[in-house]
Order: sequence, then structure tokens, then C-alpha cells
Amino acid sequence: MMEYILHIDGDAFFVGCELTRRPDLRGRPVVTGAERGIASAVSYEAKALGVVRTMPIFEIRKICPEVVVLSSDYELYSLMSKRMYEIVRRFACKVEEYSIDECFASISFEDDARAEDLLALARKIRDTLSEELGMTFSVGMASTKTLAKVASKAEKPNGAVLINKKNIKEHLRGLAVEKVWGIGEANRAKLERLGINTALEFQNKERAWVENNFYKPQQETWHELNGVYVLPVQTVVDVPKSIQKTKTFTPSSMERSFLWSELSKNVENACIKARRHGMEAGRILFFLKTQDFRYSSFEMRLQSKSARAQEILSAISPLFAQVYRQNVLYRATGITMSDLAPVEAGQVGLFDEAQKSRNNRLTKAVDAIDRKYGKHSVFLASSMQKENTSKSARKKEDGIPSEYLFFGETARRHLRLPHLGIVS
Repeated sequence: MMEYILHIDGDAFFVGCELTRRPDLRGRPVVTGAERGIASAVSYEAKALGVVRTMPIFEIRKICPEVVVLSSDYELYSLMSKRMYEIVRRFACKVEEYSIDECFASISFEDDARAEDLLALARKIRDTLSEELGMTFSVGMASTKTLAKVASKAEKPNGAVLINKKNIKEHLRGLAVEKVWGIGEANRAKLERLGINTALEFQNKERAWVENNFYKPQQETWHELNGVYVLPVQTVVDVPKSIQKTKTFTPSSMERSFLWSELSKNVENACIKARRHGMEAGRILFFLKTQDFRYSSFEMRLQSKSARAQEILSAISPLFAQVYRQNVLYRATGITMSDLAPVEAGQVGLFDEAQKSRNNRLTKAVDAIDRKYGKHSVFLASSMQKENTSKSARKKEDGIPSEYLFFGETARRHLRLPHLGIVS
């Protein structure tokens, strides 16, 4: 038996998700990222007109007046991402959820499997994803993760490519070396100084040369480009050492209540992620970022470990004035949770234990509602201004058209019910 690696990559994934509920926009130049003022995803129609990711929205409107600019809906993207993983699991037992818009999968075939059969499976996965999710995906198949990544990028969008011993050099010959996963721009200058400009030139180097000039990550990439399986498909999600949530908004603001609401939403998101991993934080750092990219922050140790937003915001509240300055324009807020430990590891007093137990029951109830109706169906009232701003910016209904729901899946309904009062 021989193991093959699949790389499944959503084509302009965020835009693709938006088009599932706005099919009237298909064929038009569309970008997401209105809330940040820069493009977070770009449709292929927009790319053809010169629009690229991270381009400021005002510049995009200059070169492409007909562009449709949408605010990002990360709850929708997360839901569609989970659907993608589940569909891929119908074809493969080992699936690595690499990022919100891509995953790896491992499938075993007989040693004498024909290339036509391998490619047929890649196309089947691609077509199933497209039919059930209403957007396009590109699928690459090869003997290693690095080559599978090369394959998935080769014929975007809606591609299905197999790289094997017969065509590997063909795919690497014209590929800029910095485009290889694991190389990137950080190593491009060094490789150019060493006379390496393409992936094939790097692959053709002797092992001793690679080991003398590069560290382990680049050595692993070299092995993978030569078809040697080094990087396994990781099916176990690593527990993070820290959790950070930050969000850029546009236009910039100096309004204290708005900034507090933005920070409150980030704290809620960070706590949701911590609880998902069964972790609590002992230290936090919160910050504001000014319009000219300067940071003002405060780091503190919590009296007891927590993954509950209302407790963390109560700790931040008396210190917020030390970070916030009047008449200063801010463009982002954020929080970092560190000193993470499993929930059951903390030691608290008898009274604190009773209070913590009540808070835990309340938090579990909120999490259960969110799982049923969608993330942030119930949220802190201190996040209300942020929620209302996001709702107004989108100017469209939440939820997903019923024709795209899976069997047994409930359309997301945002109840807009705050809980626990305002923390200010």
C-alpha cells in the first residue's frame, strides 16, 4: 500500500462563502474586508482587474469602481469550514484541519494504482465539495504534503492535479522558490544569493549542500520536494500556548464606549477558543492600536485562572483608563491570554469554588445556545455596540439559504440577547 496526501484549498474562500447567500454577485468583482478597510479576500474577477489581498479599499475603488465590498462574516466562514472538513472525512479517515479554508487528508492506495484512478478521486472530492457547498475548491494529490500544496495551486480555481514521479519536475521547473510552502519570502533573498530561483533548482541540490546552508524546516521541505514523506497529516489539534484575538475596524475611532465594545467582543472570542480547548488563562494582556500603528497595552495576572469573558472584563475595566487616551484615533483592539492550564488544574477557595461553579454552569448554558443557534447568539451587553455596528455594516440577513443546509442542520438565528449585564 502507498499513502497519498491530498490538499484541499477553498478558492477565494471568504468570497465563495458570501456568494452562497448572494448568488446575484457571481461573476462580479467582489472583495471582503470592509470592516477593516483592507481586502481580506478577493474574487477571481477582481484579481483580473488588478485587485490583490491586503489592498486598501479606497485604492480598490479607484482601480475598480464596480467592485462590491462586503464586511467579513467569520461565523459563516467557520461554519462552511466545518462542513468542508466533514465532507472530506467521507473520503479519508485522516484529515488535518490546517486552516479555515484548507485541509490535508491521507488516503492509502495499492502500489500499482493508476494515475487515472488517483486523479478521479481528487476530482470526485472537488466536485462533491462544490455541489454541496456552492463554491469551488482546488485539490492537489501527491506523495507529500509539500507537493500536494504545489499541486492544489497549479490550476486554480476549481483544479484537480496529481503530481507523481513522471511530472514532478514539470511542476517545479517554473515555480518560484518562494512560492513553495515552507520557503516563503523570508528565505527568498538567501536562496537568490545562492543562485536558487526556482523550486526545481532547490530540489536538484545535493543533500549535503542543503544541510550546510539551511536549518531543519528547509531541509524537510527539500526532502518533501524530492517525494520523501516527512511531514505527517496531523489529526490531533495542538493545545495553544497562548490565545490572541484582535480586530481592526474602519473608520478609526476615539470613542471610549465603542473601543470598549470592540475589546469586549475580542475577549469573548478568546474565551470561547480557550473553553473549546478546555483551558483557562492565568495572565492576560490587552491593547489598543492607534491609527498610526502605535500600541498601548497592559499586562496583568488574574486572581484565579479563567476562561469567562465577564470575569476577565471585570479585571480589565479599572485598568482600561491607563491604556485609553482621549482625542486619539484607534484602529484596533485585542487581547492575549497566556499561562494556560487545563480547567480542572486550578486551586480556589471554598467560596470562590461555589461562585466559579455557578459561573461555569451559566457559561456552559451560553455555549450550548451558541452551538445550536450560532456563535454569539448570546453575548455580553458590553459587546452590544460592536454587534450592532457589525449588523449595520453587513446590511443583510444572517443565516444561510435553506437549500445549502445539511440534513439535520439548523439555520443560524441570532437572538441578540445580552447576558450578565454591562461590564464597564
